[in-house]
Amino acid sequence: MNIKEQVVTFDCVGETLVGVACVPEQARSIGVIVVVGGPQYRVGSHRQFLLLSRTLASAGYPVLRFDYRGMGDSDGELRNFESVDDDIGAAIDAFVSQYPEVTRVVLWGLCDAASASLLYFDARRDGRVAGLCLLNPWVRSDTSLAKTHMKHYYGQRLFQRNFWKKFLTGKIEVVKAISGFISNWRITRKAVGAKARKTEKEVFQNRMARASRDFKGSVIFILSGNDYTAKEFDQYVADHSMWHEVFDKPSLNRVTVPKADHTFSSAAWRADVARCTLDWLMHVDGVDGEVRVAVAGRGE
Repeated sequence: MNIKEQVVTFDCVGETLVGVACVPEQARSIGVIVVVGGPQYRVGSHRQFLLLSRTLASAGYPVLRFDYRGMGDSDGELRNFESVDDDIGAAIDAFVSQYPEVTRVVLWGLCDAASASLLYFDARRDGRVAGLCLLNPWVRSDTSLAKTHMKHYYGQRLFQRNFWKKFLTGKIEVVKAISGFISNWRITRKAVGAKARKTEKEVFQNRMARASRDFKGSVIFILSGNDYTAKEFDQYVADHSMWHEVFDKPSLNRVTVPKADHTFSSAAWRADVARCTLDWLMHVDGVDGEVRVAVAGRGE
């Protein structure tokens, strides 16, 4: 299918945002907005967002990828993922206005852009959002990071022959290593049995869980098999009951790309993500009755 790409500019609270729309010759009624996490712009690491847009548009789905205020070619001051509700809302408004064939949208985001997508829905409850495609969501806290290191770094290193070889030959800074271990252990112990305390500002992780729970559309989590952010997300989900109900929802899908790193840096991993996204998107659109998201390891 023939596609065209064109620059789209639109207003966001008095600032001009810049994006690129990739539109098929015969567009379907559901479009995709690529929410870009920071610090990067709309092309994405390894050109992933650009290539994904072309793949989805070739299948009939219009795509808009854009820069937040303060990033890329957009005006304004730089802000973090907890402060981009206006940016995402403005992008949706511009997309459906400029392309009236688009009546529903899917938000697609990697890392803190996945978190920002959930936070947007929690704040706005935008009925135009039909689906959420969330890759390696960011849920970072001191406790979750410490637990992830204890389980996936220190826990595995102790069983690696190479670690003990370096240890015995003095190639590892023993004091530094022990200090790091103790620091992480103390953080995790401090969290055990701690009572929940009310704070003036609700933690963003709880808002993400609430949005995932309340969202009526389809959600897919795509996780990298070799990424601490993804492992930290799994740990956070396991430790917090708010997330348990989320993962029991029949409308939720989950897939792991086995050996992929955080940004899906190989062409094979990016192809896996594109295929999973398209299969799921067709399901959301009612084109296909089954979500075919099983991904085999490619050994890369």
